[in-house]
Amino acid sequence: MKPPGLGQYFRLFLVLLLAGAALVAQAGEIKPWGGGKTPALKLPDLDGREHTLAEFKGKVVVVNFWATWCDPCRAEMPSMQKLADKFGPDKLVVLGINYQEGEPRIRRFLAQNPVQFTILMDREGTTTKNWITRVFPTSLIVGPDGRVRHMVVGEFDWESPAMEAAISKLLPPVKK
Repeated sequence: MKPPGLGQYFRLFLVLLLAGAALVAQAGEIKPWGGGKTPALKLPDLDGREHTLAEFKGKVVVVNFWATWCDPCRAEMPSMQKLADKFGPDKLVVLGINYQEGEPRIRRFLAQNPVQFTILMDREGTTTKNWITRVFPTSLIVGPDGRVRHMVVGEFDWESPAMEAAISKLLPPVKK
C-alpha cells in the first residue's frame, strides 16, 4: 500500500480546520446591537400574567429566546440562572421567551431543567420575529433605560468575565 501523499494530508487538515471553525461559529459572543429601536414586548408567563419590558425599567434585562428542543438553549440555562443570582433581582432580570410551544411541554421541560427566571410564551412567534431572532438561543441585553445594547447569538457562558463586565457597565453607578 502506498503511503498517503501531501495532498491527502492537506485535505485532512482542511477538513479538520473547517470542522473546528464550525464549532467556534456555534459559540456565542457579545456583539453590539445594530437592530435599531427596541422592539415591543408584551407576552404572558406560564400562569397567564402578561409582562412588558417597561415593568423592568431601571434594571438590566436579558431577553433570551429559546425552545425545549434546542440543546444549546438547555446547556446555557444554568449559567444564565447563576448570573441572575449573582447580580440579584434588583439589578438583573432574565426573561426566557419560549418559541411557539404549549404550556404543558414547557412545564415538563422546566421540571427537568429548573430555573427561577421568568418564562414567557411567544405562541404565535411574532415577538421572536420582531426581535430579529433567527437562531436559538439568541439573547438580547437591554439596559436600564429600556434600550437593547447587546446581542448574543448561540450558546454562551453567562458566568464569563466578559458578560459580567458587559452587565456591570450597564448598571447605574452605586451611590455612596
